Amino acid sequence: MAKNHLTLQHSEGIIVQAAAQIYSGYLASGRVGEDDNAHWMRQSIKEAIAIAKGVDDAVISDREVN
Repeated sequence: MAKNHLTLQHSEGIIVQAAAQIYSGYLASGRVGEDDNAHWMRQSIKEAIAIAKGVDDAVISDREVN
């Protein structure tokens, strides 16, 4: 079996964590069928990115202050 190597930036890792939590919610609620798991994964990623953008728009972090 070939090994995959993946290097994510810190912010990408945070998006992965959020998307995984969203996706697990879909799984737990029974929304994900055998044939549409890719759809729900993509949806989870879109929602995680939307949440991240919303937070970025609403919050000024310490590093963004001059």
